[in-house]
Amino acid sequence: MLKYKKLKKGDSVKVVSGKDLGKQGRILEVNRDKGRVLVEGVNIVKKTMRKSQENPHGGIKDVEAFLDISNVQLICPKCKKSTRIAIKEADDKKVRICKKCNAEVE
Repeated sequence: MLKYKKLKKGDSVKVVSGKDLGKQGRILEVNRDKGRVLVEGVNIVKKTMRKSQENPHGGIKDVEAFLDISNVQLICPKCKKSTRIAIKEADDKKVRICKKCNAEVE
């Protein structure tokens, strides 16, 4: 069974806890097995790079790291607020619904 079905790649989210509290970004990747999300421009860490043909000098690079999925909330495209999500069935399809304005989230 897949867990964490409420967030998808491309959704706009807001960080609700941790060092990047209040930052917003788009989801680049979702790892449902571990319950982690990769958000654009959030949770930047330094990573040491080995020497290679593409990077002949090596060095230190800033990259985005995964966040726990419980530390982000979806931003509703209609009401522009961070909100929880409900899943309802409509016409034999599962639809995500904003808890604040009851709008369908695509």
